[in-house]
Amino acid sequence: MPQTVQFTSPRCVEVVDQPTAKLGPGQIRVHTSFSGISAGTELTAYRGTNPYLNKSWDPDLRLFVDDTTGLSYPIAGLGYSEVGEVVEVAADVADDPGIPAVGAQVWGIWGHRAEAVLPAEKLRGCTIPAGLDPVAATFARVGAVALNAVLAADVHLGETVAVFGQGVLGLLTTRLVQLSGGSVVAVDAVPGRLEKALEYGADAIVDVREGTVGPQLRQLTEGRGADVAIEISGSYPALHEAIRAVAVNGRVVAAGFYQGDGVGLRLGDEFHHNRVRLICSQIGGVPPDVAGRWDQGRLNRTFLRLAVERQIDPAGLVSHVIPVEEAAAAYRMLDRRPHEALQVVLKFP
Repeated sequence: MPQTVQFTSPRCVEVVDQPTAKLGPGQIRVHTSFSGISAGTELTAYRGTNPYLNKSWDPDLRLFVDDTTGLSYPIAGLGYSEVGEVVEVAADVADDPGIPAVGAQVWGIWGHRAEAVLPAEKLRGCTIPAGLDPVAATFARVGAVALNAVLAADVHLGETVAVFGQGVLGLLTTRLVQLSGGSVVAVDAVPGRLEKALEYGADAIVDVREGTVGPQLRQLTEGRGADVAIEISGSYPALHEAIRAVAVNGRVVAAGFYQGDGVGLRLGDEFHHNRVRLICSQIGGVPPDVAGRWDQGRLNRTFLRLAVERQIDPAGLVSHVIPVEEAAAAYRMLDRRPHEALQVVLKFP
């Protein structure tokens, strides 16, 4: 039976067998090859800090409400960075030229499971581009998250952009800002990640262990501060430093998944006195200014095109390819020893 990764309780991971689903009309069956772990979103469920665990999202009110209908353990098949091979297509959609045929290599979102039965429409246009490493294709959604943050930042040619956090998302953001004409100052506390940031296009690096970031950014920018900062680590203290680092009337894009109360974030300080503009970037929607031209599909396609053209190297961020049977060890490493890894990818038989 197909294997599925599930969280049975906080910090408890099992790989379980799931029954094979029957293929229905309008559906497609995919066998997974690789599935990337999101060290941000998924670890909130792994650690038990995800807001959906004690609240539910009301899509009409656009508010979290206190009830128990949200996420609950066991949580099976979390994940949004999959690639695999189409092995079966329902007869009623088999002749549709836009639906991937049997044997096609596809990317999409179906979670950490060896096999998925999906609506065929979900994989329309999701064939892996020719010449692209399937492992690189697992970054389609992650790359879209980074690109969305860069669009929200509205980077102009010659501007200084401080990118806080140089994990996988931060490194992709660093490269995308550089491709957009910005001059990147990469900020992190892990030396290896700062070195990688230089490889991915950063013009300068700031090690947060060597002092507060705001004064260092001003030294690098003739006293002004950064034109824009992108905080993509999900850390409240980092968000506070990003606010301190930008110029008067500067803008800060908060693109991380922040958990719990905002400890370390003091909005009465530089945010108030420098009139900093705080912008949220979340993959559920594109920035309002580009909503008529961009959508999530275009974000995905653009990122994959950049990878095919070798303008960005997502596969170069993969530090570990781990058999799915060892998923528990992979999450444990990301939780306890994050400095040891960048992108961790699960490999299915």
